[in-house]
Amino acid sequence: MQPLDWAVFGTYIVGIVSLGLWFSRTKKGHTTNSNDYFLAGNALPWWAIGASLIAANISAEQFIGMSGSGFAIGLAIASYEWMAAVTLILVAKFFLPVFIEKGLYTIPQFIEQRYDGTLKTILAVFWLALFVFVNLTSVMYLGAKAMDTIIGVGDGAWVVPGLLFLGFLAAAYSIWGGLTAVAWTDVAQVVLLLIGGLLTTAIALDALAPAGGILAGWAVLREAAPTHFHMILDRSHAEFDNLPGIAVLIGGMWVANVYYWGFNQYIIQRALAAKNLAEAQKGLLFAAFLKLILPLVVVIPGIIAFVMFTQGQGTEVFQAADGSIRYDSAYPWLIRTFIPVGLKGLVVAALVAAIVSSLASMLNSVATIFTMDIYKPHVNPGAADATLLRTGRITAAVALVVAMVVAPQLGSIPQMFQYIQEYTGLVSPGILAVFMMGLFYKKATAKAAVIGVLGSIGIALALKHPSLELPFLDQMGYTAALTMALIAFVSLAQNPADDDPKAIRLTAGTFHTSRGFTLGAYGVLLITALLYALFW
Repeated sequence: MQPLDWAVFGTYIVGIVSLGLWFSRTKKGHTTNSNDYFLAGNALPWWAIGASLIAANISAEQFIGMSGSGFAIGLAIASYEWMAAVTLILVAKFFLPVFIEKGLYTIPQFIEQRYDGTLKTILAVFWLALFVFVNLTSVMYLGAKAMDTIIGVGDGAWVVPGLLFLGFLAAAYSIWGGLTAVAWTDVAQVVLLLIGGLLTTAIALDALAPAGGILAGWAVLREAAPTHFHMILDRSHAEFDNLPGIAVLIGGMWVANVYYWGFNQYIIQRALAAKNLAEAQKGLLFAAFLKLILPLVVVIPGIIAFVMFTQGQGTEVFQAADGSIRYDSAYPWLIRTFIPVGLKGLVVAALVAAIVSSLASMLNSVATIFTMDIYKPHVNPGAADATLLRTGRITAAVALVVAMVVAPQLGSIPQMFQYIQEYTGLVSPGILAVFMMGLFYKKATAKAAVIGVLGSIGIALALKHPSLELPFLDQMGYTAALTMALIAFVSLAQNPADDDPKAIRLTAGTFHTSRGFTLGAYGVLLITALLYALFW
């Protein structure tokens, strides 16, 4: 990067830290209670919720990992984005009314209210391990690798400095300010990451057809890579095991999406911090509309890089010495190669914004789960707010240090996005089954839920056996279905006649939504259907 780029980038750094520290302060001069720190004082409006959801979601995993999968697979990987839009509608209508009515700080608290404290603690420990050793580490590692490619020469010299920089930047405001600082800075970050991402796509498309502009570049892209514009892959496709055809629409991807958007603490925590249920639902609807345009930002650049690679460009970056392809180098290479001076600083700032906002969200969720689900009930039940705040901040700091140490051990993985999905998929089906049965099956018992969540890991490992040759999304779908059946069987064996005393009592009014939300939801569903029809 040139001096002008560094100046633009530096301005972003100073601005976002200053903004985060500003929102960390209340009228008394500092964050004073646990509700401010963990739930932003239950004061978030819909537009802040929607923006913060996207900022927390879009990170190096998408910018780097999903662009890499766009290089390898094509537009089909956008199913994770477009189906997420539909999932957000379902979560807003069918899950949020229950969560907000119960006044939850954390998702594990729902487990305690519906089942018991033992299962809550098991899942809290699991989520802490997942956030620290999978989510935080992968986001930091991918982000640092991207900085190494953009700022350095891709030789690894910038990886460790990149890890330290990203970690300390996220810590600068999130550890002190909690969700209040994280959510409000996310509003600015999502604007920046969308502008920077769309600029990258537009400039890269223009580079495909310098004389014709963006539309001509789109025509070149469609003509040069027609097989990269099919949403539904057939069995002959080399990546069928990652996205197994029509099963993507009716199978395991629903497990991945509903688990992530409905029961993932660092995502749903924004909705729990809403002013009220209506604001939370409108926030998720806003996020759903944003999800529909995100493939332009995180998938199309990977397809552009693929076309340029087939034309002989970037060989030194994409071609490894052993003959394999470095798919995840696609997005950083486009930035380094095609973004002009000045704009490059803005685009790099957008990429860092995406990474830092996700890191900040994860750190806050780790702090929330440990403090509210482990420390307060098991270590210090009578803890004052000041003690809870201090515990949350210490927890976030420790999690960050651990992630920094572990991240470099990830090594080189061809498609990081697919890797994360596959190995998270070993446990997410069982957790999803526990929540779904808890919400909608009144006979589900605590004992059945514990047996189900533990048994699901064995089911998942059995279905992963090479002799079955099952794509991992199919494995997830079957694991979730079998786990639900196991929970139902054990529950009926315990008490075949009566509902569980802690069953959720649902009425027709529980799922009532406003006219505006309903019309917007139908709009999301219609656009999604049209996109699949266009790119089937």
